[in-house]
Amino acid sequence: MSQPPEKPRKLRADSQRNREQLLAAAKAAFAASGAETPLEDIARRAGVGIGTLYRHFPSREALLAAVYRREVEQLAASAASLLAERPAGEALEAWLHLLVDYMATKRVIAPALQASAGEGALAYASGGAAVSEAMNRLLAAAVAAGAVRPDIGPQDLFRAMVGFSYGYEQPDWEASARRLISVLMAGLRG
Repeated sequence: MSQPPEKPRKLRADSQRNREQLLAAAKAAFAASGAETPLEDIARRAGVGIGTLYRHFPSREALLAAVYRREVEQLAASAASLLAERPAGEALEAWLHLLVDYMATKRVIAPALQASAGEGALAYASGGAAVSEAMNRLLAAAVAAGAVRPDIGPQDLFRAMVGFSYGYEQPDWEASARRLISVLMAGLRG
């Protein structure tokens, strides 16, 4: 008879704080210096020792995967909070700006995740569904509220997002993508 899988233990408050500091420091370090940033630099940025980093993330791949998962989770969760705080059209526009932030992080760590055969590759492969679901939810709310033309569907918005990512390795990509959000939103309102 097989044993049921063990539930992950809940982290102590200080351990959870260290984990969050490490994830934030890793995101900033990867954005500034690339996915090969020395792990010692990340631990130093987070204000913890390298042993603490390795207790939470036993490898660079585990850290990259955790940063990516956190970005996906935050982007997906933001749909509900934005819809609760703002009219649907404004929530969609704000979320598109968060999507640009996500893309900026993704462009740095995605190649390392894709090159991985383990945890990183799994994290990368599983992220798209949550992002698509959040985008679809926001779009449906904006259409229902009359803030977006009724003939716009999820595939239309997805195609536009693919266009936003074009050239994201260029230094001026982020500013251009943010300008395009305004253009897109004007067209979606029709």
